[in-house]
Amino acid sequence: MKYIDYVTLPWYRKIIVKLQQGIKNFGKKFVTFFVLLWKGIVSALKGLGRGVKNYFSMFAKGDVPTRLSYFIMGSGCLLRGQIVRGIGFLSLQLFYIVYMFSFGWGQIKLFPTLGIATKKEIWDEVNQIYRYVQGDNSMLILLFSVLTIAITVAIITVYFFNIRMAYNNQQMLESGKKLNTYGDDINSFLDKRLHVTFLSPPVLGVIIFTVLPLIFMILIAFTNYDKNHQPPGSLFTWVGLENFKNMFGGNALLSTTFKGILGWTLIWAFFATFSNYILGMLLALLINKKGIQLKKMWRTIFVTTIAVPQFVTLLLMSRLLADEGAVNVLLGYFGIQPVRFLTDALLAKITVIIVNIWVGVPYTMLITSGILMNIPAELYESARIDGAGPFKTFTKITLPYMMFVTTPYLITQFVANINNFNVIYLLSGGGPLSLDYYQAGKTDLLVTWLYKLTVNQQDYNLASTIGILIFVLSAVISLIVYNSSSSVKKEDTFQ
Repeated sequence: MKYIDYVTLPWYRKIIVKLQQGIKNFGKKFVTFFVLLWKGIVSALKGLGRGVKNYFSMFAKGDVPTRLSYFIMGSGCLLRGQIVRGIGFLSLQLFYIVYMFSFGWGQIKLFPTLGIATKKEIWDEVNQIYRYVQGDNSMLILLFSVLTIAITVAIITVYFFNIRMAYNNQQMLESGKKLNTYGDDINSFLDKRLHVTFLSPPVLGVIIFTVLPLIFMILIAFTNYDKNHQPPGSLFTWVGLENFKNMFGGNALLSTTFKGILGWTLIWAFFATFSNYILGMLLALLINKKGIQLKKMWRTIFVTTIAVPQFVTLLLMSRLLADEGAVNVLLGYFGIQPVRFLTDALLAKITVIIVNIWVGVPYTMLITSGILMNIPAELYESARIDGAGPFKTFTKITLPYMMFVTTPYLITQFVANINNFNVIYLLSGGGPLSLDYYQAGKTDLLVTWLYKLTVNQQDYNLASTIGILIFVLSAVISLIVYNSSSSVKKEDTFQ
């Protein structure tokens, strides 16, 4: 469709055209995402090949200290006078050897099976009693195996770094340059490489306390770790992609639950994001409109609502809208039958969206107020001269400008609403419950279903599977929408 044809369409037809273009572009971006992912994998493999080539090349060109560092870490430093560096590398190698022989290898050996010896009851002939003999613990085996693999990867990285350093030292000596001393290294880390000094501890903390636990939880999705396989009483083992197959059709009840909750999660995220966004923007426009008196007072009133903790508001609304809550009691005085705000499937979904608007609009109002004040007044004056009304001005100037500036915020809010645990759990508890769903209700999101499977049912394998699917869903949507937005394509200008 040409632009001149698009401009002449009614506003509702323009929305349809935009939706069609969005769906079409989404498909293209989806394919592009996996093409780029494949190219990244190929590039990584090529880089690995170059690394292997350099590994053997440095050995062939290296002198005795360099070649010795291939077998004894730190040799290339120790034999050239860099004592502290050499001792550091050698200490790490000795630590790894001791760790693997004393503990690590025993865990890695059991990693393929996650344990074979179960807890047993043995009769003690001497004392004439039964004794329990502890068997393997699948959870600890998996946990310590992940830790051992991480340590191994770290040591391998340091090993190659040790070889590269030994070879660089050799080249510096051959070219007549002086090697860095321990004092030079300290000065470097306090000056030129100060960023390494400050960033290394937090990065290490993220790896230990975030990345490794995430890897552990991801691996749980490929096991049968559920309420029937609870270590140390019983073992769990690997089941491959069985949990994912069950989610996508292998198990009728699980598949029905997943599809239903996924659909509602996307509907909820859409309405919860854009209802707050549009209404918050309109509220900010209304307060900032010329002629409105007491602007500061109105802003203060809405800011005050934010001061009340969200969970307090949600719990209060849950009590008010219950079947026997204050609202239904009041309606009874007027002869109106009780309204099932939270126990009727459709009404409950509408209710949580409306309550979310109540608690969310003030945040959007604050965010958009500052941006609206920065829109050039000349744009509005030109629009009024051209005869544009309030609606045309909003759709042609205000909304495009806001979308340009706040697209990253919208993406963040959309993903946050996909994982909006508080509103659903505290307001409706995921209810009403349904026999069509497995341990879930009609207003449950994927994240609240995950919580129930973990806390109530101990189905950790299913919960981990859902967590992975939530991550993939959020990541794909975020990357595609962000890279398709004008915020990225025209980040230096506003058209």
